[in-house]
Amino acid sequence: MASSGRSAAGQPEPAFERTAGWALSVSDLDTTARKLFLRESVHRSAFWVLLVLSSVISAAGVVGDSVATVIGAMIVAPLMTPILGTALAAVLALRRQVVVNLLVVVGGAVAVVAIAYLLGLVVPEPVVADTNSQVAARVSPKLIDLLAALATGVVGAFALMRADLSDALPGVAIAISLVPPLSVVGLTLESGAVDEALGAALLFATNVAAIIATGVAVLLGFHVRELAGEAGWRLGRFGARTIAMVTGVVLLVSVPLGVGTYHVFQQVRTVSRAQTPLDHWAEQRSWRIADLRFDNGVLQVTATGPPPAPDTTSLRQALRDAGLDDLTVRLTLIHSDLHEVSTR
Repeated sequence: MASSGRSAAGQPEPAFERTAGWALSVSDLDTTARKLFLRESVHRSAFWVLLVLSSVISAAGVVGDSVATVIGAMIVAPLMTPILGTALAAVLALRRQVVVNLLVVVGGAVAVVAIAYLLGLVVPEPVVADTNSQVAARVSPKLIDLLAALATGVVGAFALMRADLSDALPGVAIAISLVPPLSVVGLTLESGAVDEALGAALLFATNVAAIIATGVAVLLGFHVRELAGEAGWRLGRFGARTIAMVTGVVLLVSVPLGVGTYHVFQQVRTVSRAQTPLDHWAEQRSWRIADLRFDNGVLQVTATGPPPAPDTTSLRQALRDAGLDDLTVRLTLIHSDLHEVSTR
């Protein structure tokens, strides 16, 4: 019996067969590999059909600034499959399969960007971060996004190993943002916002790197290489070079994420330091600060109030007193005249 650790012939059972109730067994491995490697035409056709549909849904959701529609696209999107397949191929040291899966990921990403770009051609207004919250949420990735992607990648790989956790996969699809950032890339490129497109592309690359890295770690932890050996697979050599390459990719994407995080910290810090003196300056003149932002090294100040317009020299002095005299300031004044209307 399996619980005794011995077969009917009295010989010790393979350790990996005893885990069949809660992880991949030898009999499961080939099925899982065929699915992740897209070896069968039914899997390949399903992948591309779902990818095109999820791309259309995602691009439409971004254009319409609809959270629900974008979430629907995340659930349908199949890009998680070849990415986890890349992790499995890396663990088994099947170098040709690693290349094939990465090409599928790249080809799929290009297809999503192209579909979004084409949809952007028929949209009359530019789809950019200033006017669209779905774009704004994906063009400035930070280190916290890498942390979330790493955790989500662990859950995805763990659910792959545990058949009883398959219900968690829709949640993983929602948590890990793959197709929506690519839709943002296509739409912002069509709108001429290249910087925003690069930011969304970085978010996608971050998520892919995180899934592969955590997938490799989880699959190693579940002894998938040993399991494949039990199944008689011909394995390549898995060594420190593979681990170094995977780790290096994660570190590579973390550099721009760290820079982005620092810039966000600087923006928040600058706005926080400027808020009080600017509010005081406005109140003394019966005006108020309607909006305050720090973008690209420029403090954007929007003030509203009755005429006459306040003296801008005093604004510079207020910032100087707060230790912010080196800031470039762009002040927008909005007059709010009051009119009495008779109803008789």
